[in-house]
Amino acid sequence: MTTGTLTWQQLRDLKLSEFEQAGDSWHQVSGRADSDRVRVDRAMSAKLRETQESESAAAAVGRLQRLSRNFQYVHTECGLVRTTLNGLAADLAEPQTRLKQALADAAALNFTVHEDGSVSYPAAEVADLTGARQQAPGSTVQGSSRLPLEPPALGGNGQSPLYPGYAGFKPLNPNAAKAQDVADRIARAVRSAQEIDGRYAKTLNGLKAEKGLDVTEATVKDVARDTADVRAGAGRYLGENIPMDKSPAERKAWWEGLSEEQRREYLDIAPDLIGDVDGIPAVVRDEANRRYLPLLIDEVARRHDGNSETQLDALRMIQDKLSKPSNPPMFLLGIGDEGNGRAIVAYGNPDSSKNVSAYVPGLGTKLDDEFVKDTLKRAHDTALGARRVDPSSAAIVWLGYDAPGIATVGLTGNAEKGAPAYNEFMAGLEATNQNKDPHLTAIGHSYGSLTVGTAARQSGGIPGADDIILLGSPGVGVERAQDLGVSKEHVFVGAADNDPVTHLPSKDEAAVGMLAGGPTGVLVARNLLDWGNDDVWFGKDPASEAFGARRFKVDEGPRMVLELGGFDAHSQYFTPEKDQVSADNIATIVAGHPEDIVTEKYR
Repeated sequence: MTTGTLTWQQLRDLKLSEFEQAGDSWHQVSGRADSDRVRVDRAMSAKLRETQESESAAAAVGRLQRLSRNFQYVHTECGLVRTTLNGLAADLAEPQTRLKQALADAAALNFTVHEDGSVSYPAAEVADLTGARQQAPGSTVQGSSRLPLEPPALGGNGQSPLYPGYAGFKPLNPNAAKAQDVADRIARAVRSAQEIDGRYAKTLNGLKAEKGLDVTEATVKDVARDTADVRAGAGRYLGENIPMDKSPAERKAWWEGLSEEQRREYLDIAPDLIGDVDGIPAVVRDEANRRYLPLLIDEVARRHDGNSETQLDALRMIQDKLSKPSNPPMFLLGIGDEGNGRAIVAYGNPDSSKNVSAYVPGLGTKLDDEFVKDTLKRAHDTALGARRVDPSSAAIVWLGYDAPGIATVGLTGNAEKGAPAYNEFMAGLEATNQNKDPHLTAIGHSYGSLTVGTAARQSGGIPGADDIILLGSPGVGVERAQDLGVSKEHVFVGAADNDPVTHLPSKDEAAVGMLAGGPTGVLVARNLLDWGNDDVWFGKDPASEAFGARRFKVDEGPRMVLELGGFDAHSQYFTPEKDQVSADNIATIVAGHPEDIVTEKYR
């Protein structure tokens, strides 16, 4: 960084490696402080608590705890300095490269770059319209936004000396445009470097310790503020290093190739950048998202629209759940406020568990209190049930897309947008699972079954999926189970007789039913008339023999009351308290023992 305005000469001569070397030195200080903190906590404070119970011992422990906080503060702040210096070096590399290329081009063209960044170019011979050679004078240009060339000089008779008969023109030197281009590139590189320099200078100037030896509440707030400032300054440097254009398996290799210090940079400073990256281990994503969640809550709380208030309540409820013990343990694999909200939650470690399911919810699901109370419970119940069959099991709810509302539930757009993201997530599960032969199950409920079906129709099918479960499905966009990327013996269907979603007519049938009395007429007509086919809204009925999946037994559910509506039978597949046989069948499949399910005849 410079003490004044950065010049092109200073940018040219900067040794960016010196910033990185300085960062390494700060990292060494940070590491020593962390080692000292650990030694204080484990070798000193812990032993005192175990062996001494006097008031003086308690006072000594208090002083040691203060010392530990100080070491932690030094560790964090020095780590922030290191990240800032590394970010500065990385961000300055681009404008320095652009400057050096411009200077090299100037030298090759025999131009002169002056101290103020202006560029002089030599005279050149040019031919007029008759072919005669004329001398076009040289000049000097300033680098800035492009301006028209200076108006041409006129001859004494008002004629152009190069083109007689054409007034108002003088010989144009072909070097002029080239010199202007070089000058502009120099100016742009310097302006970019000055902006970077000023931004990082402000960040580094803020990394100053308060006076005193105690880490107070104000100091803790200072650390949070410093972290946010460094995140704002160096976030681009950290983000550009993540290979988002690569596969989840390649991202896993990238993460494993980082040093422990580099990994801590992401977790401490930019947790939001890695919390939802498929291919990053689950324990890392969980830590990153837990760190990011309070920041996200603060950000959403500053908004004052209805959607933000809904999301805020859900985020706080998730935070509360995370603060309490859970069996199986809860892992937050993704969280965000995009669209209707994002949340990916696992019960059980999906990396260490042999059996892992990922459930896609459907119609109307969004990040709200119902999601936290009901949708998360479905994954929890599945995990509990599967672990009774095989303890090495985990269950995930994946809200990584915008499920449709009632107005768009009859369209395929949401499924088409969500399917690639779901496949990316499943590829990440496959990459990070530590078992030699993991067993992955894709589960789609309601419209979520169409999203799963759409994902299965993509090239290669759903990555790693051994089994597919379709629950309360209005069709999945294919006519046969074997079109879902696995053999039909590995496609399972749960469809309650009283679940109206599983009886939605085809689009042609719906037109007739609407004439018979609107949405209610559609269902009445389907029940009273023999349509003579197995079609539902999004294709062949998955519970039909023509589709060819393995239908398992579920409770028929409460009957739909036509006058009042009612979809209770559509919402109880996962819930042992309401449909034990369905919940057990789902858990048995997830745990890798589909041979033990209770089957049901086709419709």
